[in-house]
Amino acid sequence: MHTDHRPEHRSMRIRAALLAAGIALGGLVVPTAGHAQYPSRPIKLMVTVSPGGGPDTIARVIGEKLSPLLGQPVVVENRPGSNGNIAMELVATSAPDGYSLIICADSMIAINPHLYSKMVDPLKDLQPVSTVAAQSNFFLSVHPSVPVKNFREFIEYAKRANPPLAYASAGNGSQHQMAMEMLKLRAGINLVHVPYKGGAPATTATLAGEVSAMFSGASTGPQISAGRLRGLAVTGRQRSPLFPDLPTVGEFYPGYLLTTWLGIFAPVGVPDAAISRLRTEIDKVLMMPDVKTRLNAAGGLEPYITTRQEFAELIRHDYEKYGTLVKQIKAKVD
Repeated sequence: MHTDHRPEHRSMRIRAALLAAGIALGGLVVPTAGHAQYPSRPIKLMVTVSPGGGPDTIARVIGEKLSPLLGQPVVVENRPGSNGNIAMELVATSAPDGYSLIICADSMIAINPHLYSKMVDPLKDLQPVSTVAAQSNFFLSVHPSVPVKNFREFIEYAKRANPPLAYASAGNGSQHQMAMEMLKLRAGINLVHVPYKGGAPATTATLAGEVSAMFSGASTGPQISAGRLRGLAVTGRQRSPLFPDLPTVGEFYPGYLLTTWLGIFAPVGVPDAAISRLRTEIDKVLMMPDVKTRLNAAGGLEPYITTRQEFAELIRHDYEKYGTLVKQIKAKVD
């Protein structure tokens, strides 16, 4: 076989070989780069409540700011029902690729598993991504017709009440219920639980005098300020700057503490690179001044940034804490 050894032909063959090698190498490199460039399509952020609720507001604020940072739309999808269990199952069983996320309140992760016999295991089926918001205080308030002026009088009145006073909550397993059940145990009082489908209906019922008392978030602040509800105490480590005259429950019962948080979760198995990218950009969003303002307006919430280790420890601690409480009060939903 004749081989052309002319320099210009040899140079052409070398260039052709290099080009072919370059294309082959590119074929290896391009998919790898494409895989690393998360996200490459819209991300779905599931919300467990109807539009307008606190978690929905948080999801939309974060999604709006997160989209330009990620270069892809963050689409909020509302899937209420079964105390968040429906949405959690949808996300837990979706592809672990980082394109299906859910925003969960702490009650869904740390309380629901102790109440429901049939639901996904959030500790095994969901992967923590990032904390996003927290509320440092719940408010104990009563209808003005209840003849008490302060927290101490409320405890004494509740001990004597026959029949027992009724209290409202945002639903079975809600933080509203847990706050009151913790108080009942510590103070040795008895109140009848009346669950509603959300914090807003519970507040409406208390304002109407259908029930005597409730624990609620800062969204009831305007009603307390206007005298439509009488504030008695708060559940946090410190008094609320909104109502500095209201004592903490812990001032009367040391160790009593209830705060709430919300976080974003993904299915187990999402690549670590995707989780890290999400965390980095979410933290940037939470440090934006207007995000802090909008979260405050959504019920007194504050941006809440933690490390991965801190988030994992928070989940473990709250899971054990509420597991013990649920056993003590013998609560069960199904």
